[in-house]
Amino acid sequence: MSTPTTSTTLLDGVDPAPRDRSPAKTPPTGRPSFGAGLNLVHQLVLALVCAGYAVGSALGWGSDELALIMGDFGLTAAAGTAAVSCFLYARTRRVRFRPAWLLFALSSAMAALGNLVWGWYEVVLGRPVPSPSYADLFFLCFAPPAIVGLLVLAARPVTKAGWVCLVLDAWLIAGSLLTLSWSLALAQAAKFDGPSVAHAALSLAYPLLDIALVSMVLVLHFRRAYVNRTAVNTAVGALALTVMCDALFTSPLMHNDYHSGQLLDAGWFAGSLLLAYAPWAASRQQGAADEGHTRVVHEHVPGHRPGGHPHAAPHPSAQTPPQAPPQGGDHGRYPATRPITGSLAALTPYLAAAVCTLGILYNVLNGRSVDRVVLLTGGAVVLALVVRQGIMLLDNITLTQELAQKENHFRSLVQGSSDVIMIAAPSGILRYVSPAAAGVYGRPAEALVGTELADLIHPEDLGCVVHEVRRFLAASPQDEPTTRIECRFRSGDGGGWLNVESTVNRHHGGLIFNSRDVTERVRLQAQLQHNAEHDPLTDLPNRALFTRRVQQALSGRRSSDRGTALRNTAVLFIDLDGFKAVNDTIGHQAGDALLVQAARRLQDAVRKGDTASRLGGDEFAALIVGDTTRDRAARERHILELADRLRITLSQPYRIDGNDVRVAASIGVAFAEPGLGAGEILRNADLAMYRAKAGGKGRVELYKPQMQQDVVRKAELATRLRAALHDGEFALLHQPVVRLDDGRISSVAAQARWRSSQGVLFTPAEFLRVAEDSDRTAELGRWILEEAVEQAADRTASGLTVPVAVRMSARRLLDRSMPLGSVEALLTRHGLPSGSLVIELADLDPKVPLDELERRLGALRRLGVRIALDGFGGGYGALTALRRLPVDVLRLDRSLVEGVVESARLHKITSGLLRLACDLGLQSVADGVDLPEQVVALRAMGCTHGQGMAFSAALDEYRLRRALATGRYSVPHGPVEPAFAGGAPGVYTSGVTAVLGSGSGLRSHTETPVPPT
Repeated sequence: MSTPTTSTTLLDGVDPAPRDRSPAKTPPTGRPSFGAGLNLVHQLVLALVCAGYAVGSALGWGSDELALIMGDFGLTAAAGTAAVSCFLYARTRRVRFRPAWLLFALSSAMAALGNLVWGWYEVVLGRPVPSPSYADLFFLCFAPPAIVGLLVLAARPVTKAGWVCLVLDAWLIAGSLLTLSWSLALAQAAKFDGPSVAHAALSLAYPLLDIALVSMVLVLHFRRAYVNRTAVNTAVGALALTVMCDALFTSPLMHNDYHSGQLLDAGWFAGSLLLAYAPWAASRQQGAADEGHTRVVHEHVPGHRPGGHPHAAPHPSAQTPPQAPPQGGDHGRYPATRPITGSLAALTPYLAAAVCTLGILYNVLNGRSVDRVVLLTGGAVVLALVVRQGIMLLDNITLTQELAQKENHFRSLVQGSSDVIMIAAPSGILRYVSPAAAGVYGRPAEALVGTELADLIHPEDLGCVVHEVRRFLAASPQDEPTTRIECRFRSGDGGGWLNVESTVNRHHGGLIFNSRDVTERVRLQAQLQHNAEHDPLTDLPNRALFTRRVQQALSGRRSSDRGTALRNTAVLFIDLDGFKAVNDTIGHQAGDALLVQAARRLQDAVRKGDTASRLGGDEFAALIVGDTTRDRAARERHILELADRLRITLSQPYRIDGNDVRVAASIGVAFAEPGLGAGEILRNADLAMYRAKAGGKGRVELYKPQMQQDVVRKAELATRLRAALHDGEFALLHQPVVRLDDGRISSVAAQARWRSSQGVLFTPAEFLRVAEDSDRTAELGRWILEEAVEQAADRTASGLTVPVAVRMSARRLLDRSMPLGSVEALLTRHGLPSGSLVIELADLDPKVPLDELERRLGALRRLGVRIALDGFGGGYGALTALRRLPVDVLRLDRSLVEGVVESARLHKITSGLLRLACDLGLQSVADGVDLPEQVVALRAMGCTHGQGMAFSAALDEYRLRRALATGRYSVPHGPVEPAFAGGAPGVYTSGVTAVLGSGSGLRSHTETPVPPT
């Protein structure tokens, strides 16, 4: 949608009073409403019965005897049906106005008894009904219960003035009817010219009660309750029909000629059947809403009714239940009515006065003197009219005062509100602006009145606002009474803009805007959104935003150049080597400062369209968006050069607190490929980065599919390793440690081997690296220690006492999963004597706290455990560990032993280390002694013990016991002075022949056969 210009009015082209163009709401198609159909059938049956009775009465029923029976007992049956129907309805559960229907049942019962007595005289006894009789008594008792029942059905006033007005209205109608009827007929009937006083009184009783009943029907018609309106209307119609027939019966014109079975009986018959049908008229359609627990609430729109045209009365068969009027307050005092009903109710006093005037004029025009009854009744009516008008005048004064108070209260609320209320005409011109506009928009309300609303709205938002306003005005008010619009409004005269949220309502074809300033909320939301997508320390995009941008780069290309550009897109995964040492040595604050500087360098190194991100910790990433370069090799070379420059930049010294801090950067590069998602390309770059770290750190590595295969293989191996621990696939071998001077076995070193279920034999070099990275490291180390101690105890029990050495890392010794008491409990449980366990301390990490390690080793020595320092001379920190830790044995690193014969430098280094061990009184063990000349050379240097293929490979339990039973291995004896091989300087040779304890050929220590178990 194009944005309209500011000269376009906001509501231009919109119908000020839009018609409801939505289709009429109809019940769902398919199965018809069973209750509605059944109700229509009942109405048709009722109409046919009444019509048949009327036709029979008009034709005289064919005979006088049948006319008497149908005129008397037919009316009895109809009235009895009404009594039973109302009584049964009143007995149903949760019925509204139960007393009213019981009174209607009593009234109908009186009519049935009166007709029954009348028929007894005419049909059974065959003589005229006497006057008065018991039938007259029952007929006279028909009206009072009906009048009281109508009072129960009426909407009760909630104030004393309302009750007074109800009584006055009833008297006004009754007095007017009495005046008119007295002038026409009752005056002659009141004269004592009948057979008896009772007959004269009876002649007046019928019309007076009918007048009272008609008065109540007319008054309460305008005050009936809003619950089950169809039933109430039917009952009122039935009583009105009955009263009309009574009035015709008591008139002298018909009273003298009346006999049972005439057409007048059809009116009474229909009135009784209507009253019988009344309580059930709407029960099938509205019973659930009127008598159940369901309440339907409708939106109230002035001038409209739910589901219909304005001012249209609801259809009697409509399924929407009428709403009960609210109790209390102004709504109770002045219940809402239809316009026509309200007009008739307001004209009731004047109509009553007009009727009284007609009664008096009738007497005057006929030349008769005005009857005293007429004068008294007319005077009472006039007095009631004056009193009622006085009450209404006082009520109107009270209403006016309340309206003024509410208007002042509303005005004070509008003027004091912080929200800006604006009324816009259909043309978009502002007709009213509340005073709050001065504080919100920076312009007085008077300056805004008369301007166009479109001039206040930001041009970029105007199109959306116009579209929403037009859509809102075209919608049905019942479906969408309000809408909400958020846009930018002009602030003051400086051209600033405010974020404004407006609630919009309809108002005489225009709109009411209730607006509030939400600029701070919008800014806060924007800040929260920024914080959710950016790293709080460096303000670079975080992992979530970076991943989303990578996904956009992978999928947001045009189809024409997507293939080339996609393959040229790359992700750089960066890790700062040595960052943890910065935190540990100079503090986390310095580490944060280093990260901020590194982020700034990374941000400056990438292009404007690329994305630099901090993923977390010391991990960064960069998205290099591809271009349409066709030369893939040139593009890769360019990306790798960029990565290398970035590595150099990030590896430059960082100036922190006046000191230069150095870290290196390892970078992994992964290029996008078709079918790869953001997660996959990030994973590939991460794998390349770890390969760069494993290759020596401070390097750039390009991702290759082989890296993923290695990860998969490592994961599979780790999974199989976990299963092997539970399935018992590990075997513990022992390699003898031999004294170099006489070949005696002084101890054995425990070594684990794994024969998988596929029959593959894994040596420690293959599975221990996986175990170190898995969560089963502790479980594997615990198994090796327990198995070694248990087997050593078994050998001791059989008389083969030899210490067993178990290799453990320093970090493992400090692990909480292996408390100090567990070693003591293990030795005690198996009864292993003191000195029979040797812990070989391996992988001495500089980050391990030496103080805590020293305390732990001291506690182990007090248990009789000997401590060996493994890998001596092959790593950093060995001298510090030798100085600080309680050590009993020094194990020379394999790298020193392998070249001790060939290299004069290694010979001197090894000789010096061995002299140091001798001076400290420590036992020395050379690891990896595989050649006889190594045995001779090490013994000459002062090494006391050796372990390797020169003596024996790692043995299973059966072969180990055989070797221990022998007790020694043959050791080579040759010249002490080495000789250069082939005349090459610095290379030693020896003519000693390799002699192995087993007499077998030389084999690598990693190829020890494991017999099948």
